Amino acid sequence: MANRLFQEARKAVMQAKQAASGQADIDLDRAIAIAKNALSSAYAHSNTAEKAQLRQFQEELDQLTP
Repeated sequence: MANRLFQEARKAVMQAKQAASGQADIDLDRAIAIAKNALSSAYAHSNTAEKAQLRQFQEELDQLTP
């Protein structure tokens, strides 16, 4: 069974990246806040492999903020 929180975090980071490039109808700051919250929630409930990927998502998110 897939980790739902992990899937939501991946989706939220993707949406933030889309907002950064103007491809989503959401404010970038809001999208980043949602993604950070999703990453935090997912990290607490993930296995080792998922945690490694979540750290990569966090790095991608960090690149969106000045």
